[in-house]
Amino acid sequence: MKIHVDLDITPDEMRKLMGLPNVEAFQQQLLDDIRERMRAGAEGYDPLKLFQPYVASSLAGMDMLQKLFSAGLNSGGSTPARTGGDGQD
Repeated sequence: MKIHVDLDITPDEMRKLMGLPNVEAFQQQLLDDIRERMRAGAEGYDPLKLFQPYVASSLAGMDMLQKLFSAGLNSGGSTPARTGGDGQD
């Protein structure tokens, strides 16, 4: 059996459907903070040092999400093997 579902919804509606929090204000604050740090240290500013805390936590979150999806996909398609040659379990 194959099921195909098309959803015609906005990203905001998809976020609400999945139960994810609205992080738009947090992202804006994060960008404002990054801009301020860049302005304050324009002379000796090191972009790797600036983004390191944000990238590390983002990668950890993405890794956890990937493992969650992988575990769900691996367990969802498996069926128990039948034991017995007469067709009855």
